[in-house]
Amino acid sequence: MQSSSEINQRIARISAHLNPHTIQMEGNSVLRRDNCRAKGGSAGFKVAILGAAGGIGQPLAMLMKMNPLVSVLHLYDVVNTPGVTSDISHMDTGAVVRGFLGKDSLEDALTGMDLVIIPAGVPRKPGMTRDDLFNINAGIVKTLCEGISKCCPRAIVNLISNPVNSTVPIAAEVFKKAGTYDPRRLLGVTMLDVVRANTFVAEVLGLDPREVDVPVVGGHAGVTILPLLSQVKPSCSFTPQEIEYLTTRIQNGGTEVVEAKAGAGSATLSMAYAAVKFADACLRGLRGDAGIVECAFVDSQVTELPFFASKVRLSRNGVEEIYPLGPLNEYERNGLEKAKKELAGSIDKGIAFVRK
Repeated sequence: MQSSSEINQRIARISAHLNPHTIQMEGNSVLRRDNCRAKGGSAGFKVAILGAAGGIGQPLAMLMKMNPLVSVLHLYDVVNTPGVTSDISHMDTGAVVRGFLGKDSLEDALTGMDLVIIPAGVPRKPGMTRDDLFNINAGIVKTLCEGISKCCPRAIVNLISNPVNSTVPIAAEVFKKAGTYDPRRLLGVTMLDVVRANTFVAEVLGLDPREVDVPVVGGHAGVTILPLLSQVKPSCSFTPQEIEYLTTRIQNGGTEVVEAKAGAGSATLSMAYAAVKFADACLRGLRGDAGIVECAFVDSQVTELPFFASKVRLSRNGVEEIYPLGPLNEYERNGLEKAKKELAGSIDKGIAFVRK
């Protein structure tokens, strides 16, 4: 028969996956958190999702729990984390899930992480100006990145929080102030633009989207999103009308979803899918896999702008190589100029937010 201490220790071990705080038992008995992995936990990387209880965060957490490269999954948010953690922890996959609730638990959520994914922030609501949205999300990203710089400065950071064109420069400035900035390890997630481009182009060509690869460069909003349709794989050609249709639809993909949901939401599910696809690429890079190439918004010298989205090769250090744009046709050159003009203002706005 097992002793009382052995039983309590087992309870502590189980509860550690659900609740990072001290647990009060009946009477005066107190079980302290036993910070261990479950028996049979898979080998892999430690991943934190900041904003795990939100519209993107919940499906993102579920999909990351399914990823065989993840051994420990930390879910952090300022509300509702215990419920999301309990729900997802019941999935019979190898990753151990732990939940963290509130600002006081941010450091615990981040300590020891290999990859941090940030979908935290608020969607734009009726009556809210773009400046209102920027100020709220910018402040959230700033706080979270301060935690990263303190607790896991060597982690790869995947930043999803909008507006990405401004929040990535914000994160960079925070890391610079802390003396922890490594441009290879900070990546703005623009994968949703690529996912949409692959899907929409495949519809026109009559192909399986998984067989299509469309480079999407620039940024992650409106005209800053520039699909390079002249570089689509497999090689193909489009009429001017098809180019205009596809470019416009890819740039306005987010609006298409918002309108379809009649104002009740935005692109949460497809964004979660795209974020997991990109996170998986980063994890395979961390593992040392060769030839991992994706598009991302990063510190860049591809143009005169300090940040720009283009194809990058991923490795154990994050971004190992940034590829040039390659040959552009006249339509794409004109689009590039429009994108750069819009991007410049967004980047400056992010930098000014931290420096003010």
